[in-house]
Amino acid sequence: MTPNYRNVHLKFKLDNLSYKYDDLMEVAYSYVKEGLPYQYELGNFLLDWLDEKDYIIVKTSGSTGKPKNVKIKKQAMVNSAIATGDYFKLKPGDKILNCLPSNFIAGKMTIVRAIALGLELDMVQPAALPLIDYEKDYTFCAFTPMQLKNFAKYLKNIKTVIVGGGRVSQAIVDLIKDKKPNVYETYGMTETVSHIAVKKLNNFTGEKEEEFFTTLPGIKVSKDDRGCLVINAPKLSDEEIITNDIVNVISDSSFEWLGRFDNVVNSGGIKLYPEQIESKLQDKIPGEFFIASREDDTLGDKLILVVEGEKRDIDNSIFSELDKYEKPKEIHFVTNFKETKSGKIHRNKTLEALNLI
Repeated sequence: MTPNYRNVHLKFKLDNLSYKYDDLMEVAYSYVKEGLPYQYELGNFLLDWLDEKDYIIVKTSGSTGKPKNVKIKKQAMVNSAIATGDYFKLKPGDKILNCLPSNFIAGKMTIVRAIALGLELDMVQPAALPLIDYEKDYTFCAFTPMQLKNFAKYLKNIKTVIVGGGRVSQAIVDLIKDKKPNVYETYGMTETVSHIAVKKLNNFTGEKEEEFFTTLPGIKVSKDDRGCLVINAPKLSDEEIITNDIVNVISDSSFEWLGRFDNVVNSGGIKLYPEQIESKLQDKIPGEFFIASREDDTLGDKLILVVEGEKRDIDNSIFSELDKYEKPKEIHFVTNFKETKSGKIHRNKTLEALNLI
């Protein structure tokens, strides 16, 4: 029988202590009243989770537009937790770590997984390098790319790691390729109740499927006439979820991500995918950068490279692996990128600051 969102699993623990429903309510109130900032966020979420409503309101990150509030059914969150638990074979009593903010969907879902599946959850202050007991063994943990990069040498005590919320650079992949834990990149968003698909980043077995994102149990994918991903996840959403992510659909349970529909550049009739170009340049440009476009009378859209930091010379040899049409026509520098509240690069606001749109 599927666990109900009103239930707190008998084996659930928070920071080594067992809690029932009423006890968890008291802890939530105490965190809101006198906890550290990350505990305050945790307390607020727990109060939302344990109230009488069958939904919670979650704010999107704003990486693809203005942040907005999304209403998510609590049972859908439990169903998502079960799908993750089934895929990664999590079982009651497993120890998991949460070093993500509790005010965004990824952090919230780690807490829900623990409550619904009976996991022992350790909460730590979200930071670029989370401070944890490095000798303690964990079954499961979610990181941002920056956290994974900084934490790579401490991964030996974690069995399974998922990473999401931003681009996973080749440099990070190289850092983890010989590490013991299985590390997976995730695909998901607030509207899909965290991740709905994962792709392995290390410890490959040679299976062709490992090159693509594979969906969690009960989730099917297709694409619309724009070439964008359509998600059928009846236990997460009553309706199909239509995304703005351009994909190659390999099967109804696997796909290759190409980039954002919003970011596609049509330059002289050639469609270019900035994210694909960025992946080719990841290890050639130090620091943060992104590919975008500006209006051009001849080409329609002119491909440009935007780099964070002081203006400097960039050797054209870094573009040697790019196709003819993928090479930027202009390079622009900006002291600091504009960011969303969750720390992602806000491309449009950065381009606006440069008067490029």
